[in-house]
Parts: sequence; C-alpha cells; structure tokens
Amino acid sequence: MLTETKRPSRGPRRRRGLAVLSGAVTLLTAGTITFAIPAAADQSDGGTYRVYATREGLVGATTANGHVITPNDHFVALPSRRALSADGSGAYSVRVCAPSTGRCEYAPVWDVGPWNTQDDYWSATRHYAQDLPQGTPAAQAAYTSGYNGGLDAWGRTVLNPAGVDLADGTFGDGLGLADNATVDVTFLWQGDARTGVVASPTRPLNVRSGPSTGYRAVGLAANTAQVPLLCHARGQTVSGTRGTTNLWYRIGDGHWVSDAYLITGTGLPVAPPC
Repeated sequence: MLTETKRPSRGPRRRRGLAVLSGAVTLLTAGTITFAIPAAADQSDGGTYRVYATREGLVGATTANGHVITPNDHFVALPSRRALSADGSGAYSVRVCAPSTGRCEYAPVWDVGPWNTQDDYWSATRHYAQDLPQGTPAAQAAYTSGYNGGLDAWGRTVLNPAGVDLADGTFGDGLGLADNATVDVTFLWQGDARTGVVASPTRPLNVRSGPSTGYRAVGLAANTAQVPLLCHARGQTVSGTRGTTNLWYRIGDGHWVSDAYLITGTGLPVAPPC
C-alpha cells in the first residue's frame, strides 16, 4: 500500500519510444492518430503539452544528475539540462497524466533525454530547434514531418516522437501504463502558485480526488516533487512525516494531498481556501 497515515541521451545511442500549446482544445494528427490537446486546468500550474512518453528502465544506471536508478523508481527525463533537478531535489518537477488511464504523477526531473539533450521545447524562448512552436519536441517534428532530415542532434534517425521518458515506477504504478503512450505534461516550475515539497521517502504519496483517504486514489506524488498549492481545505486528520493535521491542499484539478506529507515552511495554510 502506498504512503499516506530510461537514461539520458548523452551520446549516440538509441532511445525508445506529441505537443501543442495549452489553451483551447486543439487536434494534432500524426500519421493515422489524432490527439486532442486539452487546456491546462489551472494556468498557475505552468504550461501543459501533450507529448509521447517512453519507459526509461535502465535500472542500475546513473542519471544525468548522479542518481542511481532503482527498481520501480519515480522520476522523469526531459531532453534539456535546463530543467534538471539536483539528485534528491524537485526544483524542476512535472505533473504527467495519462489520458488512457486517467491517472497522474507528480515527479522530479532527474535525467536528460530522450533523443536530444538541449531541446527545452516547453520554453517560450527555446534554445534548440527555435523554428519549432513552443511545446513541440524536436524528436516529434523529426519523426512526424522529417524535421532536421528526420535526425536527432547526434545525427541518428529518430524512431519515435518521444518528448519525455518515465522511470519504471512513474510509468507503471503512477500512470498505470503497460506500453508507451501519449501523456499530458505540465511544467510546474513555470507556474506562479505557492509550492510545497513532498516528503514521503519510503514510497510515493497517494494523490486523492478529495481531502480524505476515503476519496479514490487518482495518482501519485513522488518524494521530493515540488507541487503547486492551489488552494486548501480542512478534511480528514492524517499523521505523516510532517506531523498530524487535517489540512489538505489541492495541487491540480481533482488532485489532493495531505499537508502531513508536505514541506511548506509552516503548519498554517499557505494557499487561499478552495
């Protein structure tokens, strides 16, 4: 029961494994597949883009920030060092949601990849593939439309449109995926909401659909993930790593976690009432 009371592309190697600006619903077609791109639920969260996700795996390998990958690990990789958290930190964290399963995970960015290592496609002032729209990974453009001759930055033929890699635990336990899939990624450091850090070192924290353990679990929040505190409510009293409290925070649309597992700097509410 969860807590509550694939490696960077640094050089030529193959990666396994789509995106538009958040806002009004838009359709994106790749081959015979059409993706509906939803608006972000809370603009204060940061930009949300739909991209293709692959499973990282590589247990025992070392990530770009020096973390040694463990079985069922919880983190993500993005194709630019500009959004790389230090090991044990969630300064750069994302919310990744799988439309196919309805589950989400809040996870730190601890690795670089897939395919490229300089492609900060989520940035309004991207530093690589600057002629592509914000939110479109260069690997996606290479795979779907032959951008850069269909090659990545290392000159390899891009074999899938991946824009994010997911550690095994994020992929399976967090999102409930069995195969590579499209996901909605929210780049949380772009938001302007007050944030808290998840303190659940033994195992990821359940994210609930309401302020009580009686509400269904809709995903996970990994240890060290920095999550937006959008508003607060009083709910079930919970004892956790940070004490005992009935204070809960909404960290996304229909996503709640107890303050008993959050580092906020105070035991008092730091977000407005819901």
